[in-house]
Amino acid sequence: MAAFDFAKVKDPTFFKENVLNAHASFRTYASREEYRTGSSSLALKLDGIWKFAYAKNYTSAIPGFEKTDYDCSGWDDIHVPAHIQMEGYDIPQYANIQYPWDGREEVQPGEIPQRFNPVASYVKYFELPESMQGKPVHIEFEGVESGMALWLNGSYVGYTEDSFSAHAFDLTPYLQPGVNKLAVQVFKWTSSSWCEDQDFFRFSGIFRSVWLYAIPTVHLEDISVKTLFAGDDFTHSTLEVALQVEGKGAARLTLRRSELEVFSEKIALNGGSALFSHAVENPYLWSAEDPALYELEIELLDDAGHPAEVTGQKVGFRKFELKNNRMLLNGKRIVFKGANRHEFSSITGRAVGVHTHEELLRDIITMKQNNINAIRTSHYQNQDALYDLCDEYGLYLIAENNLESHGTWDIHQAGIRGIEGVLPNDKPEWKAVLFDRMNSTYQRDKNHPAVLIWSLGNESFGGETLLQMAEMVRRFDDTRLVHYEGVVNDPRFLETTDIESHMYSTVKDIKEYLAQGDKRPYIECEYSHAMGNSNGALHKYTELADQKNCGYQGGFIWDYIDQSIWKKDRYGKWFQAYGGDFGERPTDYNFSGNGIAYGGDRAPSPKMQEVKFCYQNIAVSIDNSGFEVWNKNLFTSTDAFDCVALLHRDGKLYQQQELTNIDVAPEERSSFPLPFMVPALPGEYAVTISFRLKEDTSWAKKGHEVAFGQGVIAAVRSIPSKKVAPFTVMHGTHNIGVRGENFDVLFSNLKECGLTSYRYAGKEMIQEIPRPNFWRAPTDNDCGNNMGGVRGQWKLASLYATAKGIGKEIPSVHGGTILQNPTCEVEADSVVVTYLYNLQTSPAAECSLQYRVFGDGRIQTTLHYDPVEGLAAMPEFGVLFKIDADYDTVEWYGNGPAETYWDRQHGAKLGIYQNKVADNMAQYLVPQECGAKTAVRWAKVVDRKGRGLLFTADAAKPMFFSALPYTPHEMESAKHPYELPPVHYTVIRAMGEQMGVGGDDSWGANVHPEYIPDVTKPVEFTFTFRGI
Repeated sequence: MAAFDFAKVKDPTFFKENVLNAHASFRTYASREEYRTGSSSLALKLDGIWKFAYAKNYTSAIPGFEKTDYDCSGWDDIHVPAHIQMEGYDIPQYANIQYPWDGREEVQPGEIPQRFNPVASYVKYFELPESMQGKPVHIEFEGVESGMALWLNGSYVGYTEDSFSAHAFDLTPYLQPGVNKLAVQVFKWTSSSWCEDQDFFRFSGIFRSVWLYAIPTVHLEDISVKTLFAGDDFTHSTLEVALQVEGKGAARLTLRRSELEVFSEKIALNGGSALFSHAVENPYLWSAEDPALYELEIELLDDAGHPAEVTGQKVGFRKFELKNNRMLLNGKRIVFKGANRHEFSSITGRAVGVHTHEELLRDIITMKQNNINAIRTSHYQNQDALYDLCDEYGLYLIAENNLESHGTWDIHQAGIRGIEGVLPNDKPEWKAVLFDRMNSTYQRDKNHPAVLIWSLGNESFGGETLLQMAEMVRRFDDTRLVHYEGVVNDPRFLETTDIESHMYSTVKDIKEYLAQGDKRPYIECEYSHAMGNSNGALHKYTELADQKNCGYQGGFIWDYIDQSIWKKDRYGKWFQAYGGDFGERPTDYNFSGNGIAYGGDRAPSPKMQEVKFCYQNIAVSIDNSGFEVWNKNLFTSTDAFDCVALLHRDGKLYQQQELTNIDVAPEERSSFPLPFMVPALPGEYAVTISFRLKEDTSWAKKGHEVAFGQGVIAAVRSIPSKKVAPFTVMHGTHNIGVRGENFDVLFSNLKECGLTSYRYAGKEMIQEIPRPNFWRAPTDNDCGNNMGGVRGQWKLASLYATAKGIGKEIPSVHGGTILQNPTCEVEADSVVVTYLYNLQTSPAAECSLQYRVFGDGRIQTTLHYDPVEGLAAMPEFGVLFKIDADYDTVEWYGNGPAETYWDRQHGAKLGIYQNKVADNMAQYLVPQECGAKTAVRWAKVVDRKGRGLLFTADAAKPMFFSALPYTPHEMESAKHPYELPPVHYTVIRAMGEQMGVGGDDSWGANVHPEYIPDVTKPVEFTFTFRGI
């Protein structure tokens, strides 16, 4: 009798034993009625509670547990599917490039850790339902990480690796009547784990569903479906179907579209392969814009003509091709507006949607609502349901193979180790496993219309083996392209990939490459790294991709969702944990959080606002003469959407009109007159042209906005009042006081030097002296580019600025003169108090802060800085206020509704918005700069009675504005939200400028220079505040 030999687990040539051939994903049913209801008498799902035993390594695992007489009733219970680390055994470990055992054990490439390599032993008892008895039975594991041995009733059945491919075994020889004992042993790390060095949490266990299938006398083993077109004629298509069948009989193939039958034909089956083709005239074409699907029903009949088995496939008629160095879909140049997507849940890890498709569906709907049209399944096969949803909802797929060996070649690139340590690098012992993985990827997903591109894997260097993998896929499939980015690092075989694919290139880099003569289409398979507060300057990439016939055809943001896990802190409160929070080492800490969606509730983060705008398929530009509509859709006219024009006056809706006949053909532009006359009333007038869904769809309701454009068309200024409100100035010993209409203020000339009091309606409004501020809590990108090292002096300048004499000499009682600080000038309509501050920088710098107090309570505030050679640019230029935390509501007229930054504000609309101060704390995994607003004309921060402070800026030079519960320094000191201190204040920052957030990458790329305050010339910022 065959037996399992654990010693082979470290052998790269031993990666499967007795595994059935990979095949397309489909379910089988005993009748058409079962097929229609989705309930099969030929299948039994084994998900649920299994018996479980954990061991830290193989020598500690229980021997003989698979035997029928071994009693495991006293074992623990565990859920299947699930990672054992999410069920209380072992701990989650996040690692990016480094292998998870690095530095713990000496492990040579291809071998496995011995001291710590958790082994999970599972047992499941089952009885076959009557409908499955007497037939051959197969078992299929949809996902097991990373290797598994299988026994039934004490007999060894087989072994397999490859965590993300489905694997099936024949149980028939080992079945017995009544109760059967299924035993599985799962190994966290096998030799193949060297091929699974993806940037993710390292888990193990049976994390996808387990099925039993009964095999009828006539059985469909595999099916391949292709839609073919002759040349550029999309009115004539051929449906080509290849069946692999066990048994003899016949097959009835029926194609339907929306329940309407297109054809139904019967063919003979003699076992083995059977080919079928049928012409389809004027097919509805599948695309992300209109994912038209047909249903192919396949009914197998036995020799007597009785139904034996029924299954089906969704069919999308589409043609994807490479022509004249451009990727074309149905004859049109395609642009990928994509995101990389790790399969991840904060509750279940990579066992996403195993009990319900709610999480999967949430992701798909969010992507569609935010104009994302493509997913790269980074970097492995996702579960079947994702591909089905992409077919149905309309999302293009780069289907990526489960391969990454980043940790073996990054040290070679760095010159630390020779090429002998690089995997796979044409080592013969790795060739078979790589081919098997690619074959599994292809076979399972070959019938999905959403799959346009096969990807050989990620960051696994290059070589002839990868080239041969590409050639294998091309032999299998001439309807798709092959992608592999790794040849950038190992260019020996550039022909491995059909697409020039790079990661994190700047727009400048891309343009330089294209200028050399683009010999094939170019994509960024990873770009705009979304770690924390990021995705700045995304518009530069999308503007390039939008250029007519440009060789750059889009990219995939890294990535879609934060990889974070719910965990309780020491006080029992839940928080989103990241790498290192489970005590695991080595780790790469919060590098697991790179999503444009939050991990916890899968909600869009503030970055999504910009993504939606940059990815929208209709662009609108507006000026005083009218508006131009550019329809970037490939197949959809703008007439498919409702078009609404809105006129806002000072942020409030003034007029609204539904526009008709805004019908712009795909890929065309047209101009239209504005439907409004600008009123003579004073105010700032902005026009918004909004395109919205005409009808409910599967992913959004009627009225959902798919695209917009906005422009300020006029600013009619009001004539300012010349009335001067009276005021009184008091020159005290240590303070200058000003009293006016319902307010009074104090300016100190002591060491603290500044505005110490602003009372309005008898209530003190400020808690501390407003201070010049040049610092923000570093973002993840700031940390990556060493902002603290390069610009850290501005943090000291913000914390430790000291007042100095301002230059005006006054007599001293001791004789001579002294320099006054502050100066006080009384003018006809106001009092001007000016402070000068020394800034703790090297070389030394200084700034002035001037307050002009009017009798009605307004204080016009001006911050001024003169350049000093040798200082780095400041992250921020503004004034910081602390007021009582009771002032917890902020309302503003500026860009919104989500946070905006200098380089991430295209997706915002100018308007009036309101939220709670606490809501401006974006839920990034590590507290950092967040919640800012750009183009702010006015903002007020008030308590529940509506009392507070109003800040205003000139509409011609609006301000940046922030209201948060914490100072930048408090946020910077916290590594998790729960480490932030109790809230005592509302911290207001009125800013003339704040640098952008960047995002070209998070490990060195700087914010683009045009989004950094220019300190080579004088900088001045003026705003006004008053009590309300």
